[in-house]
Amino acid sequence: MAARRNRHRLLLAALVLFTLVNLVPILWGLLISLKQPADAFAIPPKLIFTPTLEFHQEVWLERGFAGYLLNSLVIAGVTVLISVPVGTLAAYALARMRSRVAQPLLIGLLAVRMLPQILLAIPFFVMARWLGIIDTYPAMVLAMVAVNQPFTIWLMRSFFADVPVELDEAALIDGCNRWQAFRLVVLPTVRPGVAVTALFSMLLAYNEFLFALILTGSHTKTLPVAIAEYGGEDINYWSLSAAGAIGIMLPPVIFTLLVQRHLIRGLTFGAVKG
Repeated sequence: MAARRNRHRLLLAALVLFTLVNLVPILWGLLISLKQPADAFAIPPKLIFTPTLEFHQEVWLERGFAGYLLNSLVIAGVTVLISVPVGTLAAYALARMRSRVAQPLLIGLLAVRMLPQILLAIPFFVMARWLGIIDTYPAMVLAMVAVNQPFTIWLMRSFFADVPVELDEAALIDGCNRWQAFRLVVLPTVRPGVAVTALFSMLLAYNEFLFALILTGSHTKTLPVAIAEYGGEDINYWSLSAAGAIGIMLPPVIFTLLVQRHLIRGLTFGAVKG
């Protein structure tokens, strides 16, 4: 028992150290966003200073941060609403398919996800210009759904693969059709997995830079593109970028907190069997 407690303490200490190391860049960015440029560039760094919200106010009130945030949220939200249901249905079919076609389809999806984004960005731009939807929400949403769909399908398929096929068969024996068995029996079982998939799909769309740089304009510009345009010629650049970086993290953090219970269950789904 003593040896087990010691191992648990060592593991806990390692996890705390790992968490602190990962939090250092975030805390450092928060400090820079609260410093005047003279303090931000000071060597050695100043840990004791007079904090200011000047750059946070400039980002939110003068730089149109709220509008860019709304664009990012709309694009990410609509992407999740489309890609997660479509990916869930496709993943369920591929997880239950007993044909040799399933594996080539999955490998093909993975190959598409492995392609460099710049290879896909130019065709997307040409198609969007031909359709006349440059600088509109549909252009970004369609691109994000197409790019993120392989990831969504692969992730959801792993959750469905952990659900015994006997569960479907029992529902069919009880009188359900295939759709009812999926909707009423199997889908509630993988609900934590749906939350995890929605979170990662949202993050992928929310943080996208290359496609947003090419497909958006003044009306639909997203936060990653807007922050990149603050410009390094201004001595306030680092403080402004740090304030923008802190602001861009708020929606994902809030969303993660809201689905935290399902997220923890989803990340450990299928880890223990028996």
